Amino acid sequence: MRRDRRNPRAARQGQAPRQENRRQMQRKPGRLGKNTGLENIDLRQIARAAMQKYGFVAGFPQQVEREVNSLQSRVDMREGKGMQDMRGVLWSSIDNYDTEDLDQIEYCEAGAGGEIHVKVGVADVDAYVPKGSAADRHALGNTTSVYTGIETFPMLPDRLSKGMSSLPEGQDRLAVVAEFAVLPNGVVRPGGICRAIVRNKAKLVYEQVAAWLDNTGPIPKRIAEVEGMEEQIFLQDKAAQRLGKHRMMMGALELESMEARAVIKDDKVLGLSIVEENRAMHIIENFMIGANGVMSGFLEQRNVPSIHRVVREPKDWVGIRLLAKAKGFSLPAKPSAKALSEFLAERKGIDPETFPDLSLAIVKMIGAGEYVLHDKETPIGHFCLAVTHYTHGTAPNRRYVDLIIQRLIKTSLAGQRSPYGRNELSEAAGWCTDREMAAKRVERFMVKSEAATLLSGKVGETFDAIVTGASEKGVYARLLNPPVEGRMVSSVRGARVGQKIRVRLVNLDPRQGFVDFEMAR
Repeated sequence: MRRDRRNPRAARQGQAPRQENRRQMQRKPGRLGKNTGLENIDLRQIARAAMQKYGFVAGFPQQVEREVNSLQSRVDMREGKGMQDMRGVLWSSIDNYDTEDLDQIEYCEAGAGGEIHVKVGVADVDAYVPKGSAADRHALGNTTSVYTGIETFPMLPDRLSKGMSSLPEGQDRLAVVAEFAVLPNGVVRPGGICRAIVRNKAKLVYEQVAAWLDNTGPIPKRIAEVEGMEEQIFLQDKAAQRLGKHRMMMGALELESMEARAVIKDDKVLGLSIVEENRAMHIIENFMIGANGVMSGFLEQRNVPSIHRVVREPKDWVGIRLLAKAKGFSLPAKPSAKALSEFLAERKGIDPETFPDLSLAIVKMIGAGEYVLHDKETPIGHFCLAVTHYTHGTAPNRRYVDLIIQRLIKTSLAGQRSPYGRNELSEAAGWCTDREMAAKRVERFMVKSEAATLLSGKVGETFDAIVTGASEKGVYARLLNPPVEGRMVSSVRGARVGQKIRVRLVNLDPRQGFVDFEMAR
């Protein structure tokens, strides 16, 4: 997303991926033989080279470090317009076990008529990163944190994102709080937004909370220790299930990814693990969708120009219809999120094993999400979520768009003029879209690089695999164990997504981030 790392007007890198694909088409199987030279692979060096290749700054300039180190870590308790003291609320966070840059905390309480009132507290990053500061200019250059497995490249220095502007357990922090009510049928009634001082009462972990809710694991320690937290998480789960069911009824797409994450110790890849969605993740997902909708509506009601997160109607609806037809399902001639949602639900029930690969194929044919300047008269909407008005405002420590939205909300709450003009917002939206796509390329490259390292010494061996992509651009397959994806360099007649095949590893190169297979005879 960034060539000139500080200027959103800078030239984009639109041609780079196509050039890279052509180079990969020309590579010859067996070029590395039995993996000679792989023993000295430095994944950190490869990650930093990938960051540079796609236009990211991997570290922080001295000016940014000096500025951040000079900040006072004490929370300013003085009055602010609309500032509320919410430290007594039974806040909690649910995230990965190793997450320190906590952007959100959540709280629910029962309301009249079966309603559940939800509060989502979002870290007030703008309080420490004012517009135009050195940290802000750097964040605008990268626009996002990049996760490469071997190393995370944060958008903001750790002293901010893991410290002052994070929401850790037991610390007083500044936040922007969005409220909404979940009705018994799952409909959301937007509430207010305010600034607040908050204190996270329990830092919880996705897998532990999910296992407990599913009765497959013990109650997490912090839930048991904090008075009232057990009932609180049950209520959050109830609200999230309502929200999820309503979204599905409205046509939101239930897509499932097969995200592989490298297991690394002492800079060595020990294996690949699949990140599986779970019940606790759905709590956070549904709450963030609700909060982002509230933020979008808040700015629209006040006629404040903003940025929306959109997914347009599928770029290849014909391809999606053909795929569905091959599975015995008829989709309408015109794009319909509701019809597609019904098809996906049916396939997940029939063949859950290959559903992630079907989801990936659908996602590719729908097309990528993007950020756009919101025009109130002609909203584009989010096809996958089946909503018309949506933004990204709940992760300002790691996404720059969210920091922009936070500033728009705070200035509106204070009755001040927007800090952004329409042209500036439009340029920022395009730049953030560009950088997001580049970040995904870096992350995909590093997954391949780490996978190639894991398979070193196994050239010539055969594996069970499943076809994950089949088009004129080529055929791709993922090993069942370990879950490594690579390109087929031999023909696979009649290849279809979800087809099980037997492959032989013929080539790999961690430095160039590729793994090649051929059909095993």
